[in-house]
Amino acid sequence: MRALICVPARIGSTRFPRKPLHPISGRSLLERVVQVARVAAKQTGSDYVVAVDHEEVAEHCRNIGAPFVMTDPEHPSGTDRALAASGIHGTHPEFVLNLQGDAPFTPPGHVSALIKAAAMLPDADVFTPVIRLDWAGLDALRAHKKDHPFSGTTCVRRDDGTALWFSKNILPAIRKEEKLRENDTLSPVFRHIGLYGYRVDALESFNALGPGYYEQMEGLEQLRFLEYGMVVHAQEVQPPKLSMSGVDTPSDAELAAQLIAKFGDPFDHLETCL
Repeated sequence: MRALICVPARIGSTRFPRKPLHPISGRSLLERVVQVARVAAKQTGSDYVVAVDHEEVAEHCRNIGAPFVMTDPEHPSGTDRALAASGIHGTHPEFVLNLQGDAPFTPPGHVSALIKAAAMLPDADVFTPVIRLDWAGLDALRAHKKDHPFSGTTCVRRDDGTALWFSKNILPAIRKEEKLRENDTLSPVFRHIGLYGYRVDALESFNALGPGYYEQMEGLEQLRFLEYGMVVHAQEVQPPKLSMSGVDTPSDAELAAQLIAKFGDPFDHLETCL
């Protein structure tokens, strides 16, 4: 299976202009994500590419030794940019993994797990990672949602990993929770991580179809696949050592730098994997 890891890098973010080039602890945001792509590509024998929309980002790719393709600045989303990049890239991939350019702490193992699952499960259209929460993690998610009800997504899936639903609510509701806590260290709740791999034909269908009803209600684009009858595989992965939501604002970049200062720089560890 020919797989391509695509890193969309858009320079014109409204909330954070020139975001891919922003330095975090001595390295640009884009360089940090590219390092994740490099390691995952090595682990799986895949290719990787940065989908840029501006010559300044292209020049930065040259400086850090990252392959890139130029895509239309008018593409509305990273998903559109990833699809465009797959068509431009000369390898004609069958599977495209969209590694968001604002997620510097993505473990390469999460990327590799999706590519490996796609090679083994030909009937699934879309692949995305989930983490089974322990009880402390579930308690923390519940507390977080009191002030931020639309932050954090959960997934209900079958034992084989086939996703049944995603929601901003915490699913499933749990009866007799106290007994479950006594018998198992893990809760039945899976937290979804916003990383996606697609069969190319599924990605083409996604972009051609209009938003689904529940997709718009929940604000979750992955529901479009389920609403239109596609198969989404929710691959269980281990919790990352360093975790935060995407770097969407300058204050997020400051938080990322604080986490690096406190827990160490994952970039240094990834260098040893190459």
